[in-house]
Amino acid sequence: MATLSNAQTVQVGKGIQKRDRRRRIIMGAIFLVAALFIWVVFVANMEPGVITRFVMNPGGGSAEAADWVFPAVTYLNIIATICALLGAYQIVRGFGKFTYGVLSLVSILFIFGFLTWATAGGQTNLAGLLRIMVVRAVPLTLGAMSGILCERGGIINIAIEGMMLTAAFVSTVFSSLFSNLFIGLLAGVLAGGLMGLIHGVLSIKYKINQIISGTVINIFATGITSYLSSKYIQKVQYQYLNEPGMFPQINVPVLSKIPFIGPILFSHNMYVYAMFFFVFLLTFMLFKTRWGLRLRSVGEHPKAADTLGINVFKTQYMAVILGGMMAGFGGTYFSLGSSGRFDEVMTAGRGFIGLAAMIFGNWHPVGAMGAGFLFGFFDSLSVRASLLQVPLPSEFLGMAPYLATIIVLASVIGRGHAPAAEGEPYEKE
Repeated sequence: MATLSNAQTVQVGKGIQKRDRRRRIIMGAIFLVAALFIWVVFVANMEPGVITRFVMNPGGGSAEAADWVFPAVTYLNIIATICALLGAYQIVRGFGKFTYGVLSLVSILFIFGFLTWATAGGQTNLAGLLRIMVVRAVPLTLGAMSGILCERGGIINIAIEGMMLTAAFVSTVFSSLFSNLFIGLLAGVLAGGLMGLIHGVLSIKYKINQIISGTVINIFATGITSYLSSKYIQKVQYQYLNEPGMFPQINVPVLSKIPFIGPILFSHNMYVYAMFFFVFLLTFMLFKTRWGLRLRSVGEHPKAADTLGINVFKTQYMAVILGGMMAGFGGTYFSLGSSGRFDEVMTAGRGFIGLAAMIFGNWHPVGAMGAGFLFGFFDSLSVRASLLQVPLPSEFLGMAPYLATIIVLASVIGRGHAPAAEGEPYEKE
């Protein structure tokens, strides 16, 4: 094995330092631009005495909270100052491993500043926005966890969108046929697992490029579900196949009565609670069990794992099937937890945004859920776009979830720590 000379080692080290310094400066510049944007766009044209009112009760519940009323200009100046100070420190010293956390903080501050500006002189139901954010984060977080399961085992899975769409269709048909939501849920999960198995066979056995394999599954799922939908369940004589029903809302005793927090977190259908459960379960399984250690070792260094007696192929098949089942569960949310019916291409790119959440969350379930909340908030904001008194077209705010995805990916690509062997077919010697 070739080794680097001392001069080459020094040169590589300098290159890494130069790259890290450039990234640090770029991130700091982003923080400063956010501060400047708040001052120039939000504060400059606002009257000093304008008041912003945030409604802290989403409505429809018994947990009441007083409205939050404050001077808009004062709060915007405080937010801009904090962003500027964080940007200056990032450029000069850098936050190191806390950079992701600071980026999230600046994002939250900027969003709060935007809402303060958009609501100045009026009111916005902040609690309602946050409640919708939690709901919209469900398919994104479940999609991200599907990606984590696959990529921690070394298999890139961009077929999450197709798996979700297939599961949404299958769960709709089976729930309608049997008049049972749980049968539809099980059918959707199994359909996702089957798509995962197909992806695994193509990627692991036949060693097809994993990006191509995932793309083929996405195209196939979009085509077959759209065809069957238009051919059958969208027609009047088959309408009974598109009436699956929806899981009811569950109010957690005591917790749902907490003012502000209760209606946001503890008054939903079972998908929201399942999201929190799976995040906790997957975090524990990945980082606290032998199973998780073996899965991560296969994703990082499959040859070393094979040497230690771990069946690499079996582990990868297990990972991609479980990932498909997780995506399938997320897909059933669209039909059984959100709309109560199936519509063509109803996932609307949520599987791809889930992949972005996985990357932003650094391939960790908790981080992915945080990213899911961030993207879910933008999605929630786009839903409420028509109610915000801002001089922006509603179509622009409708693009917010996808613009946020692009900005986040541009900020974090190259800074995360993806599994070292992801996307590389393993050749057993």
